[in-house]
Amino acid sequence: MASTLAVRRKSISLTRTPTWVWALPPVLILALGFLYPLALVVRQSLTPDSLDEGGGASLAPYTEVFASAAFRDALTTTVWLAVGATVGCLVLGFVLALVIAFVPFPGGKAVARFIDVFLSFPSFLITLALLFIYGSVGMANGAWTGVTGAAEGPFHFLTTPWGVLLAEITYFTPFVMRPLLAAFSQLDTAQLEVASSLGAGPLRIVRQVILPEALPALAAGGSLVLVLCLNEFGIVLFTGAKGVTTLPMLVYTKAILESDYPAACVVAVVNIVLSVGLYSLYRVVSRRVGA
Repeated sequence: MASTLAVRRKSISLTRTPTWVWALPPVLILALGFLYPLALVVRQSLTPDSLDEGGGASLAPYTEVFASAAFRDALTTTVWLAVGATVGCLVLGFVLALVIAFVPFPGGKAVARFIDVFLSFPSFLITLALLFIYGSVGMANGAWTGVTGAAEGPFHFLTTPWGVLLAEITYFTPFVMRPLLAAFSQLDTAQLEVASSLGAGPLRIVRQVILPEALPALAAGGSLVLVLCLNEFGIVLFTGAKGVTTLPMLVYTKAILESDYPAACVVAVVNIVLSVGLYSLYRVVSRRVGA
């Protein structure tokens, strides 16, 4: 009886504790772990000189970076790679998800489960696999030189923008397939049977029955892939595409190779703004389509 009363008194005392007390620890952790470093990046982007020299705030670093051809090229490359990879992932992911969901074949369930495992793979692992196949000393070039006796093989596209695009499509396609497979699993098969009994062909069924049901998953998956591709660093680095400079690569170059920290922070701030904007768009799209 006494222990029961003690527990009740403790619960009453907990309910009397102000709400802000419970909110304070996670807010402090968030502030110290994320907001403070982000504030330092923003502050450094507004400081032409190092912080140790007490330089005042200025927009000169932004003016200098925005006027440089390297930044404009990196921004253009980042956008077209992200958009191209997203379109490729949507098309390839939709086709593969259709096959897995509606075409019975041995091991179909195992393939669907492998998609979940694939999502946990690091991006550089997929890039290394492509290097083993299509790299300058990869299996494809090795087989070509072994058969023809040529000095080198014909496959050198992996170090070009098209190689980066291929690697990103390969890695990010499962991020589109996963929500599509979830949407297809909830599709009423009676609709497909009725459409088929009325004489609709496979392409018409896909266009008029399956595609409308898949649009929410496509919108959510495509928006997510667009955000991820915008910030991808490992794929570009491990492909060795020296002529491909994206915004994350430009941050790396400015900070690590050139020690130009204000310029690196300016590019980082631009990348953050783009990422947050696209993520906000992703959330809006997800809510409107009900994904």
